[in-house]
Amino acid sequence: MNTHEQINYVEFPARDLAATQAFFTEVFGWKFEDYGPDYTAFSGAGLDGGFFRTDLASQTANGAALIVFYSEDLEATQVKVEAAGGNVIKPIFSFPGGRRFQFTEPSGNEFAVWSDQGL
Repeated sequence: MNTHEQINYVEFPARDLAATQAFFTEVFGWKFEDYGPDYTAFSGAGLDGGFFRTDLASQTANGAALIVFYSEDLEATQVKVEAAGGNVIKPIFSFPGGRRFQFTEPSGNEFAVWSDQGL
């Protein structure tokens, strides 16, 4: 449902659309629909969006916003991320209210996963 003046869609860069699709399908169960060779849209992520082909990557070191997933089992999600080809760039650490880790997916975009479980 589209809501007036609310975040509706998010787009990310991707060097390798096929690897990025495979990663998010395997780890998080996202669905994809291709729109030509240079764009793919995703759904089933809590917020719909897409990836566009480019050599750029979204990383916090470059000032990018950080998209953070929630997990009821942080360690299990980290295992899935690594098994699917993700690279953990900040291992699990604690912060007030929870724990999290940060990773890059095959196209180099940075994401995080947090949990309030297992504190």
